[in-house]
Amino acid sequence: MTKFSNIAVSLLRFASGLMLVYFHGLGKVKGAFGYFIGGNEWKFIDTVKSIGLPAPGLFALAATVSEFLGGILLAIGLFTRYSAFFVAFTMAVAIYKHLTTDLRFELAGLYFLIALVFIFKGGEGLSLDNLIRKGKI
Repeated sequence: MTKFSNIAVSLLRFASGLMLVYFHGLGKVKGAFGYFIGGNEWKFIDTVKSIGLPAPGLFALAATVSEFLGGILLAIGLFTRYSAFFVAFTMAVAIYKHLTTDLRFELAGLYFLIALVFIFKGGEGLSLDNLIRKGKI
């Protein structure tokens, strides 16, 4: 890959990971803390329950970790293939939810496709995975 291709792919990984964290994961983390620590209602559990998954609290927590921690790991390029796998799995469930309710699956679809790219590509370019692979960390 050329230097500019590495920069472009790294920018896609970094920006999409941070957007996933900030716009989706962070709110779920706040809701999870309120639920598990403060005893508050967490509406995301109702969303997960509406999909028909068993143990909606557990699956809501898994999606939260996937979007928040997976997004951070994707952004910095650490354990890139693994974090992208969990993000893709979570987005596949989100796509299913949207296809069966409101048909507004385009954002989950984009995150899913981006995650697929990094499942196959891994952490190339400007990433911690690449620095580790080269022995610089």
